[in-house]
Amino acid sequence: MPSTRSYTVNVSFDTPVAHPFSYLVPEGTTVAPGQRVVAPLGNAERVGVVVGLREGVTPGLKPFIRVLDAAPLLDADTLELTRWIAAQSLSSLGSTLAALTPPVVAAASVSEREAGVGRGWADIDGSRLRTPPAHTRAGAEPTLPEVFIGAGRERRLIERLGTTDAPALVIVPDVEAAGRWTQRLEKYGTVARLDSGVDDEARARAWTALAAGHRRLAVGTRSALLAPLPPGGTLALVDEHEAAHKPPGAPRLHSRDVVLERAARARLTAALTSATPSVETWWRADSGRARLVTGDAAPWPAVQLADTRGILKVEPLTPPLARAVREALAAGRRALLLVGRLTSALACDECGTVLRCPQCDVAAAYTRAARTLMCRVCGREAPMLDTCPGCHGRRLSPFGWGVERVEHAVRRRFPKARVARYDPDATRGAKAERQRAEAAAAEIVIGTRGALRLFGPGSLGIAGFVSPDQLLRMPDFRAGERLFALLWGAAERVAAGGGLIVQSQTPAHYVFEAFARQDLAAFYRHEMKFRGELGYPPFRRLAVITVTAASAAAMRTLADEIAAALTSVSTFTVYGPASARRDRARRIVVKGHADLASRLGEALADFRRPRPKSRGIIDVEVDPVEWPS
Repeated sequence: MPSTRSYTVNVSFDTPVAHPFSYLVPEGTTVAPGQRVVAPLGNAERVGVVVGLREGVTPGLKPFIRVLDAAPLLDADTLELTRWIAAQSLSSLGSTLAALTPPVVAAASVSEREAGVGRGWADIDGSRLRTPPAHTRAGAEPTLPEVFIGAGRERRLIERLGTTDAPALVIVPDVEAAGRWTQRLEKYGTVARLDSGVDDEARARAWTALAAGHRRLAVGTRSALLAPLPPGGTLALVDEHEAAHKPPGAPRLHSRDVVLERAARARLTAALTSATPSVETWWRADSGRARLVTGDAAPWPAVQLADTRGILKVEPLTPPLARAVREALAAGRRALLLVGRLTSALACDECGTVLRCPQCDVAAAYTRAARTLMCRVCGREAPMLDTCPGCHGRRLSPFGWGVERVEHAVRRRFPKARVARYDPDATRGAKAERQRAEAAAAEIVIGTRGALRLFGPGSLGIAGFVSPDQLLRMPDFRAGERLFALLWGAAERVAAGGGLIVQSQTPAHYVFEAFARQDLAAFYRHEMKFRGELGYPPFRRLAVITVTAASAAAMRTLADEIAAALTSVSTFTVYGPASARRDRARRIVVKGHADLASRLGEALADFRRPRPKSRGIIDVEVDPVEWPS
């Protein structure tokens, strides 16, 4: 006999509102936590995820309109993981769920039998309201995350995934990589693809096939982080150091953090790949919380460090680099010249010293109009110096070579060569596609770091770094880590017998010396010492709070109120408020410990509640990867 009891569900929507909304379950409807429903919200119908249920109703509640999914997308453990993700990123639960679940399709493309409805589900007291079973957890302790480094790291991971019976979910940084990994894994069986490189219906079908056990292997980008994976499976993250694993939008949390947390909770094997692991990951391995899986040392090109102090004003290529390009062309090989995008930091043209904040040790940003130097971490501001603090020289400048300027010089020097410029970070749409096509056919490519994606392993005769000091001058404590990764990535693309030339005003910098020796440990030893002494990740956590408002006065008032609230937390070190975005915003930087996110959420609770627009907008990013300009 059907139950006559009434039930209420809590539904979270893709809104910045932290709390869920309650709805009556329509009579005769089956629903469970983890399923999506359409419900009235304000004057519209919105899609939300059921995150809780209870017996009984509150007078005046509206029923939701309909259920969208044949079965829950997420089980109880995964919903709890999602709450953790939202809390760590200070994102709303609804926005987090919307970002990490498959697209809604117009109609279910699989039957309830294919989706698994009715298998392993229990009615509550005879009602038609079902709750998902908890994860079946293995009794053994979780295994250490494995970090594949060295030559053939991806091939070694693919062989492991393909030659076992265990299911595997591979998370890659972008759609292009998803296509490549799908092709490479297909020799081991049909691969469920969960990224936007396929249409919405295909993604929804892939998710359902995984849940039903009809697919063993899956590939996706960040949106697939919560895709079904039973205990004993492998959760892999490709190129874990890439900033693309933390794109804009909720939840603002790096995929690496989600992979490690999910693997520990659900007894999965976590496998990461990287040529140059993030400092956070290397620190984990160094402290015994991850295991490096090394292969053979990668073939290494002949590396030459060219000292450019006092030169490189008229021509972007030193004689060694120009000669190497000419020799590569004569041998029928291609050349790549990498150029850093111009920054506002300053350095001495005579000795190469970069002007840095004395407190934070990051490059100070130079404002030409005001002739001031400002730290983008602590907000410290100082007048422009007249002489270099290192050699007392007077040639301080933001001098550098841009992509266009290098291209013109190279065309003059090599008039018969096919030359192309490629700067994917600065172009979009048809122009970007045209640039890409020209670069693919060129003998000499001049580009920014994104140009590396054009070339596979061993495809270059010569790689040259025109002015990598610009990357070291970035006002970001991760500048050295990024440059090291870029150097290493270029070296892996140089063919046997080829070369790599670095033109630098600071050729003795530990980044260049460790790279030239192919010595990962030496780089991380220096980098962790620097991070530890100054309290940067992984030793402390960071958050950036950006405040904007309709008027400058309101912005300053709100920023000062927030800074005062944060300063009252004893475990925080607070910098700012400082001007940002050409004085259109105020920025506050906070250093804290492992509990930074929870304490920050508590301190900002009153400010994060809905407020009149005139009171301003608060943007919070925990653990920033790309330092904001």
